[in-house]
Amino acid sequence: MLLLHILLAWSLTLAAAPANLQPARGQGGGPAAVPRPSRQRPQERAGVPPTQGSARLDLNGEWRFRTDAVKRGEAQGWPAQPPADAEMVRVPHTWNVGKYEDYEGVAWYFKSFTVPGELLGWHFELNFGATFYHSRVWLNGVELGAHEGGHTAYSFDVTPHLRRDNFLAVRLDNMPTAQTIPGWAQRLGANAWYDWWHYGGIVRDVWLNASGAALLRRQQIRVRVAGGGADVTSRVFLENFSPGRLTARLLIRAFPEGGGPAVATAEANVTLRPGAQEQTLALRIENVRLWHFDRPNLYRLEAELRDAGGALLSSLGDTFGARTLELRDRGLYLNGERVRLSGLTRHEDSPWEGLAETRGTIRQDYDALKELQVTFTRPVHYPQHPDVLDYCDRNGILLVPEIPIWQFNERQLADPKVVALAQKMMREMIEQDYNHPSIMGWSVCNESETFTAGGRAYVRALKEMIDELDPDRFVTFADDGLPGLKRAEDSASAFVDFIMWNQYFGTWAGPAALLPETVERVGRMFPDKMIVISEFGAAGIFARDKERGDELRRRIMRDQAALFSRHDFIGGLIFWCYQDYKSHRNLRPGMDKGYVEMGVVDENRQRYPSFDLWKELNAPARIGVDWNPPTTYTPPAGFRATVERRGADEIPSYALRGYRLAWEVTDYDGRKVAGGEQELPEVGAPFTVEGKWAAPATRAVTLRLRLYRPTGFLAHEETLEWWQPLSGG
Repeated sequence: MLLLHILLAWSLTLAAAPANLQPARGQGGGPAAVPRPSRQRPQERAGVPPTQGSARLDLNGEWRFRTDAVKRGEAQGWPAQPPADAEMVRVPHTWNVGKYEDYEGVAWYFKSFTVPGELLGWHFELNFGATFYHSRVWLNGVELGAHEGGHTAYSFDVTPHLRRDNFLAVRLDNMPTAQTIPGWAQRLGANAWYDWWHYGGIVRDVWLNASGAALLRRQQIRVRVAGGGADVTSRVFLENFSPGRLTARLLIRAFPEGGGPAVATAEANVTLRPGAQEQTLALRIENVRLWHFDRPNLYRLEAELRDAGGALLSSLGDTFGARTLELRDRGLYLNGERVRLSGLTRHEDSPWEGLAETRGTIRQDYDALKELQVTFTRPVHYPQHPDVLDYCDRNGILLVPEIPIWQFNERQLADPKVVALAQKMMREMIEQDYNHPSIMGWSVCNESETFTAGGRAYVRALKEMIDELDPDRFVTFADDGLPGLKRAEDSASAFVDFIMWNQYFGTWAGPAALLPETVERVGRMFPDKMIVISEFGAAGIFARDKERGDELRRRIMRDQAALFSRHDFIGGLIFWCYQDYKSHRNLRPGMDKGYVEMGVVDENRQRYPSFDLWKELNAPARIGVDWNPPTTYTPPAGFRATVERRGADEIPSYALRGYRLAWEVTDYDGRKVAGGEQELPEVGAPFTVEGKWAAPATRAVTLRLRLYRPTGFLAHEETLEWWQPLSGG
């Protein structure tokens, strides 16, 4: 009854701690970290035995907010009490939507909350999904610590300081410097701002996690596909909060996502010493269903820790997928099949939410990206919202996430403080996102001086660290310096796993006529590397107005996609970008802030003509259709269509398995005349589909054919129309 009472009184979810829960990030990891207070065990403080189970308190919703341009808040006691003029906001929140849109500097958030007395003997951790940029956090007037970085989760042990009635204060500073990430783009000038908006705030969820004697903190799931099955290893990170050793049993079970009995289990007796530790268990899934962007099969690994009497101490669950990714013959192989993929990038940015995105905005945009046939992308320059990664796992998009180093010069890349911060950010991203099958690799920077000695050393240091943390994924970065190289060994691209090339011939990089020779030369310079075109497109500033800007984008989109497709060492294309996004840079003359016009939709998601062109160019199949029998003067009574996949000399190109062709015939008034659908075998060479119906008495007939992916997304659509010919006379 205790847990039921907690559920009702405190709106708790009795569940595992979140998979991305991290040990007190910022406690010594970042340059501005504050030392962690000494831990006092819950039983020592409350005088009660360890309590089983765990619970989560959502701290989103109403908070108080106040800017602090002159940095007086700490001296005026704001860590213990909010100022009288603090405003009401709702967290997740960014202050840069609305009246403070261009404010940079210090601002504060305040929240009061109550904890039921029944829980005061538990262990508590305060979690932030992300805060931009540099945070300091106080609970009941006691400073808990600090965190630097705007896109990864962190937590603090608040057990010694939690009361029944509590006051939480968060100080944030979004001011960039030459040593912040993102920070001044000093490759472009002394204090050049980075090319997206400086959204300060508590931009993702906040929650309090309560646990008893022990906690399963996270698990790292490693999968090896072999012999029709998958060998799965779970490296479980856990902590014993008791003062002495704890005897327990650790159990893991793998389930098909969506329901069904366990397909594999493993368990072990464990004796936990006080403090943090880890335990590894292995199991095998026979007849495993592989993850693929068209068949995103997922499993769920549930872990439970029970005490000697069988009572649940802690549990957690993570989804994962089994798939193979290989680089060979300068190509990408997914589950043994060579694929050439395409997509668009997308900033976490909108006029209504900024960086503090809701699930609805993420879903809306990523549904549009699937309509645009996205199977692969470098999502943008910073670690992604957990909902983005979950969407890509479940709907089939391969990702190369990145940390937000953009246009750094050699001095910055060689700065020990910058390198340490980059390693910390990369470690946080990998640890919280490791289990997502949609992630195929990691990117360590973007458009920086990686062609210098200091830049090469930076990339090598990050790659060595990543290879140790995650030996199964690729490491790369976005390189815009390839056209100017004299020797391959002068660039860090010589030793990453595959090359990502940002190229803007036709605008910033020079005349489009120079691109064909440049592609040939870069290809010869790196004869053993697959290349992904990680950015191409055109900014609106290179055209007179928005309409002509989109005409330029469409021309570059069509011409350059065709050029890149002819080179088999180019494994993928990523267009920059999905939407126009807010910035202080790359704007029209006379503007110091506004929206960078590079999207296939504007900032409000209104579609430009380039949206439809990209969708057409990236459809994975072609459909040819005509009336059968041919007709001119009488309404048609049938059709014949051919469906074929794109060839290996095109991008995108991959096998089409489990696709479905649906057709519908309507008359002049839009009434349905006939329809049907057909499951297709593997689509390769042209495959014929026919349909028949009784010819209607009507002046017009419309036939719509829609090819659907196994995931249900539309892969291609063709329309054929017949109109009654006008009589002569």
